[in-house]
Amino acid sequence: MTQTYSAERPLRWGIIGCGNVTELKSGPAFNKAEGSRLVAVMRRDAAKAEDYARRHGVPRWYGDADALINDPEVDAVYVATPPGSHLDYALRVARAGKHCCVEKPMALNAPQCMAMIQAFESAGRELFVAYYRRSLPRFNQIRQWLDEGAIGQVRHVHWTFSRAPLAQDLAGDYNWHTDPAVSGGGHFVDLACHGLDLMIHLLGSISRVAGMAANQQGLYAAEDAVTGSWQFASGVTGSGFWNFGCQVREDQLVIHGSMGRIECSVFDAHPLVLRRTEGVQRLEIAHPENIQFFHIQNMVRHLNGEIVHPSLGRDALQASWVMDQMLSSFRRQVSQRV
Repeated sequence: MTQTYSAERPLRWGIIGCGNVTELKSGPAFNKAEGSRLVAVMRRDAAKAEDYARRHGVPRWYGDADALINDPEVDAVYVATPPGSHLDYALRVARAGKHCCVEKPMALNAPQCMAMIQAFESAGRELFVAYYRRSLPRFNQIRQWLDEGAIGQVRHVHWTFSRAPLAQDLAGDYNWHTDPAVSGGGHFVDLACHGLDLMIHLLGSISRVAGMAANQQGLYAAEDAVTGSWQFASGVTGSGFWNFGCQVREDQLVIHGSMGRIECSVFDAHPLVLRRTEGVQRLEIAHPENIQFFHIQNMVRHLNGEIVHPSLGRDALQASWVMDQMLSSFRRQVSQRV
């Protein structure tokens, strides 16, 4: 008989890697979502895990991942560590017969993602990925406009993202986000996956991809400049530009249609803009205090059989595959130099 999760019998979560990303974005939402409860956390530094648990009212803390995974009071595990460890932890969770949510990007590359998917399918458990934009009201509004034909037939989507280099990178300090062995690439992999996954969610699967990447600044080993183009299975085309050495920060996603266009940002809280011949509509839709709240609530609803969660493992796989294609030539050049 399928377990139904409720306030009386919540889905009991454990977090592996209760670092900064869990302080506000996700951690508190596991207790705010209906039918959900955070019961255990883990960090390799057990003192930090204990501190997190005390501040957030979590009953148990661990310094060992297997102890949390095998805790009989834990039903599901949220892996909030860097991508390089996602595969290992996820496979351990699958072997324990528990549900899992991993942070984004899903893993270092698409083959690792597929290995995770297969493990959970074999175990008969669910694998979710924290592409929480798929569950946010802000982007659900865009999907509603598209479904209603507000801009007619979609023709093309373009995303521009640029920003100045981080002080940490300029100083030459270690940053795991730019260590390909830990993150899968550079800031492109860490950030572009969000927007690419969002576009796939809004416009469907991508069938063809091309891209070029470069290391223009020499601040770290990973790419810092990427351009890409692609085609969705529907025939809609797409393009993107990402650069982490520019003077001006820009984050603009534009969906062009036969009767108008939609403008938004992926990360910034700018208004949604719908432009048509008859006029311009601007909507302000605020994010929840804990930005993963709706994502977490939807995981409970999925497990209760109420909905299909919008960000399952097979959904998230494609963003990793697209980034692999865009970075393939750059990665090959780097490996040849090494």
